[in-house]
Amino acid sequence: MSDSIPVLLGKIVLVTGAGSGIGRAIAVGLSEQGADVVLVGRRADKLEETAAYILSLSGKAYPIVTDVAKIADVEALAQQVLNDYGTPAILVNAAGVFNEIGPILESNPMGWIETIMINTVSPYLVCRAFAGEMVKQGWGRIINITSAASLAEPEGTNSAYATSKVALNHFTRQLAAELTGTGVTANVFHPGEVKTEMFEAIRANVKVPGELEDWVAWVERTGGDSPDKSVKLINDLLKPESDSINGRFLWIEDGLKSPKHSWD
Repeated sequence: MSDSIPVLLGKIVLVTGAGSGIGRAIAVGLSEQGADVVLVGRRADKLEETAAYILSLSGKAYPIVTDVAKIADVEALAQQVLNDYGTPAILVNAAGVFNEIGPILESNPMGWIETIMINTVSPYLVCRAFAGEMVKQGWGRIINITSAASLAEPEGTNSAYATSKVALNHFTRQLAAELTGTGVTANVFHPGEVKTEMFEAIRANVKVPGELEDWVAWVERTGGDSPDKSVKLINDLLKPESDSINGRFLWIEDGLKSPKHSWD
């Protein structure tokens, strides 16, 4: 922890997908800013690992095993968090999967639907459960992790993932419009080309030559983007000068991929 007063000291942060990858990095990074972090995910062992690491840095972390794609689980999560820890000042939806790699006509419906449920429906459920309480506080940040794939031309191998992120983008814009003037903002951001468990799964399952195969090779060759860039972006959103940033598609600083045109 820094010798200066942490900017998030005493504030509650909730991060989904906190057991690994971008979610874990964000949870650790915000704990280093003084936040008490609620770690949410489906794998108890991974959440405990993240919590133990945060505790080793003298931070505070509370792991809660939850399937954020299930209504009852999210309702139970909200009740526990609000009763035991308080209202989150920051909500980060980082849980995500990339199940389907291949043409739609050859897809597995269960894998396709699960991708939509985790990547799109779960942020809706989590935001719905907490945003009202955040509004009562008069300040908050809702941050949903999207992908540049949502802005790219379709190339035939990742329909479920790209569709889920397109829907997440529009959902976040809708939420942001409804939150205007409340002190709570909602934005999406592309975390860059990060070598996470999702990346490893994509690399292991890409069998169709094309842009996705080229992307895997590119990330391998460059080493990818550091998750620290995502933490920096979120820290920048906490500053007073970022109060007007709402309903935007944001990009990490100095990412390997150049920003694409979105709606803003």
